[in-house]
Amino acid sequence: MTPKEQTALAVEALKKEYPDSLCSLTYSDPLQLLIATRLSAQCTDARVNKVTPILFSRFPTLESFCEATPEEVGRYIHSCGLYQTKARDICGMCRMIRDDFGSAIPDSMEELLRLPGVGRKTANLILGDVFHKPAVVTDTHCIRICGRLGLSEGKNPRKVENQLRSLLPPDESNDFCHRLVLHGRAVCTARNPQCRICCMNRFCKKYATEEKGSTEK
Repeated sequence: MTPKEQTALAVEALKKEYPDSLCSLTYSDPLQLLIATRLSAQCTDARVNKVTPILFSRFPTLESFCEATPEEVGRYIHSCGLYQTKARDICGMCRMIRDDFGSAIPDSMEELLRLPGVGRKTANLILGDVFHKPAVVTDTHCIRICGRLGLSEGKNPRKVENQLRSLLPPDESNDFCHRLVLHGRAVCTARNPQCRICCMNRFCKKYATEEKGSTEK
C-alpha cells in the first residue's frame, strides 16, 4: 500500500466516524476565531470557550480591541495561561489588521504570519476555516496520530505539514485535521490509546507493530 493510498483510507475512515468536522473553538466571525486560536496555545479549547464569551462581549469589535490596553484584555483571559503575552499579541494583531490590512483579516500565509503571535498553525486554521483554502493544521493530535499511522515522521510541525500536504487531497486537508482532533481526544489519546476500537487500526503502522509483537511472544 502506498502512502497516498493509506492517506485516502484514513480520510474516508475519519469521514465515516466523524461526519461533522467542526472547529472546536466557538466563534462568530473571523476575528473571533483568530483571537480564540491565539488563546488556545498551551490551553484547552474548552477553557478558551469559557473565556471568550465574556471577552467578546466586552470587546465586540476590532476597534474596541485596538483601543484596549494589554492590561485590560489580560484581565479577561487570565485563566488561559501566558495571559500577558497573549493580551499583548491580541492588541498588537488587531492594530496591525486595522492599520496595515484595512481592518480585514489577511488571506495569505505570508500576511497572516506578520501578525503578532500568529504562527503557521494559527495561519493554516484561518486559511482553511475562514477562506476555505487548502490547509494543514499540525497540532499535537495531528502530529501524534499521523506519526502512529506512519503518514509522517518526526515531531517538527512544519516538516509534518509538508509531508501531509504531499499526501492529502487539497479539498480534504482542512476537514481531515479537524477530525484528527476529535479522534485524538476520543480514541487515539496520547496515553493508553484505544487501538482495538480505532477506525484506522487495519492500516495503522503502530497497531500492526504491536499486534505482531504480541503474536510472537
